[in-house]
Amino acid sequence: MAAARDDDYTDPDDIGVNASTEPSIGALIERRLSRRDALRGLAGAGIAASLAGPFATTDAQAQVNGPSSLTFKELAHTLDGTQHVAEGYDMQVLIRWGDPIIGAGADFDPKSLTAAEQEKRFGYNNDYLGLYPLPAGSRSGDRFLMVANHEYTNPNLMFAGLGSGRSAALKATKDQVAVEMASVGGAVIEIARDGAGWKVVPDSRFARRLTATTPMEISGPAAGNDRLKTSADPTGTKVLGTFGNCAGGSTPWGTWLTCEENFHFYFDGDAARLADTELGKRYGVARATNAWGRHVDRFNFDKEPNEPNRFGWVVEIDPYEPSSPPVKRTALGRFKHEGCTYALAKDGRVVLYSGDDERFEYVYRFVTSKPWNPNDRAANQNLPDEGTLSVARFNADGKVEWLPLVQGQGPLTAANGFATQGDVLVKTRLAADLLKPTPMDRPEDIETNPVNGRVYVVLTNNGLRKTDQVDKANPRGPNDHGHIIEIAPKDGDHAASEGTWSIFLMGGKPGQDAGARYHRATSENGWLSCPDNIAFDSKGRIWIATDGGPSAAGIADGIYAADTVGFGRALTRCFYQAPTGAEVCGPIFAPDDGTLFLAIQHPGEDRGSTFEKPSTRWPDFKDGMPPRPSVIAITKKGGGQIGS
Repeated sequence: MAAARDDDYTDPDDIGVNASTEPSIGALIERRLSRRDALRGLAGAGIAASLAGPFATTDAQAQVNGPSSLTFKELAHTLDGTQHVAEGYDMQVLIRWGDPIIGAGADFDPKSLTAAEQEKRFGYNNDYLGLYPLPAGSRSGDRFLMVANHEYTNPNLMFAGLGSGRSAALKATKDQVAVEMASVGGAVIEIARDGAGWKVVPDSRFARRLTATTPMEISGPAAGNDRLKTSADPTGTKVLGTFGNCAGGSTPWGTWLTCEENFHFYFDGDAARLADTELGKRYGVARATNAWGRHVDRFNFDKEPNEPNRFGWVVEIDPYEPSSPPVKRTALGRFKHEGCTYALAKDGRVVLYSGDDERFEYVYRFVTSKPWNPNDRAANQNLPDEGTLSVARFNADGKVEWLPLVQGQGPLTAANGFATQGDVLVKTRLAADLLKPTPMDRPEDIETNPVNGRVYVVLTNNGLRKTDQVDKANPRGPNDHGHIIEIAPKDGDHAASEGTWSIFLMGGKPGQDAGARYHRATSENGWLSCPDNIAFDSKGRIWIATDGGPSAAGIADGIYAADTVGFGRALTRCFYQAPTGAEVCGPIFAPDDGTLFLAIQHPGEDRGSTFEKPSTRWPDFKDGMPPRPSVIAITKKGGGQIGS
């Protein structure tokens, strides 16, 4: 996800630190596409075959399914201070930044908030959402544990007197930094259906906050690696906290995977010195965008040069066991993880997909060594510690290859700086570079469609790509509006070493933005920009959350839905629009499709917006109250399934 957009601020995802010299293959892609017929019903010449790929609809399907299975009245594009949803639906704010989750708590007062108090309250900038039934293993549709990532903070909107822009974050006092550190990480809350809506169960025994100071364990092949050792932890097996928690995922045994993304800008020190090191340069640890390193020694890499290496991991948490320690699973690699979604291989092994959310970075997959045991939860406890991490190469002929990142294989040798598998994992980006995978246009969320079994890779944008630098799976540059790639594993097996890929859609406004392509029936309000998170309903339809629409296209970020098969494939329709400055994150459906939960992150994150004069005061709209990141629940008036 993107951080604050201000006059003097550079989005950490906009930088790009991969100096890959992979050759341009734009001509190869065009030749591939020209050999195929255009897919009936899709707009845009030359790319239609790519959108269809091996998943094209037939005339028979078209006649049976009609233009779209979605029946809601499409919402018009907006950009204002509040939220909007399609006609016939209700919106409810479920929980907001500062609402108490542990203990009763006093009324929320951001001007007097302390770190100790914030640790008991819902955190800031909620991102990924997950649902876990209560009791565990039940098919209950009325009571859940909800987990939420808390990605980062906006000090200019949290605290009075800091002003706007990047300089605001750098002005934060020691006490304000402590509040920030208590506002990130994650939360576990209990929710229950309350009539037609939902409520947070107060002071649930499951309620929990994870922050930048929560003790955590480090496991897997990189545990104990010299690059993870600090003065506070000479063993390299213990760490305080998690932050930069963007998208996430779950496991088949009912645990939560939270992913550390933009960790690199939390550290301060001699930026020039650190940037000259292989790890500092390749991971972008170069300058701080906040004041943490000015007040807390471990965030000053002059004092603790290894502390940045202890972040950029996938953290596993058991929501059913509030006292259980979170565990950083190093076997899944170290990079700017955006999501970690699972699928099952034919032999029962667990496959975890992740994107590295930065321009020109890669798509990864991890396959456990052992199968999941559905009858013994304890037996699955350490499955993510053993397995094979691979990186993707998208070939011009429509094939995707998974290249194993295994020490001793190919160039991953001691002579090249990889003496152990731990070295490969701490330096995942550097190891991947040597295998020549495909540099992508900001890989964000990756999800598996539960109905068709295909994997959908969301590429948000890449304005840095030049026209003569088109990527193997990206037919345009610059790519300001993003696209979505669809992967079919070979023989339906997610552990297979290869599969086929195809472009599902390309963002932007048709007729205005070069390369924008959807179903030919897409309306004036159906096109989208900057896809980010996705979810699937029980029918296998895709629901796309966006991040960047206001700056890239002049429209609010929102939710768009489309069929993935049939004649309505890639016919996107606008369902929800967020308030100004906000990004839509974490879409997830209740099992009956009767509720769509959304995380509305950083409302009011507009240029010049301050605590005193924010661009919106959503969701409270009270004088003196700043905008508050919140989780909302959308239901259909009178009940029924979302979308139809």
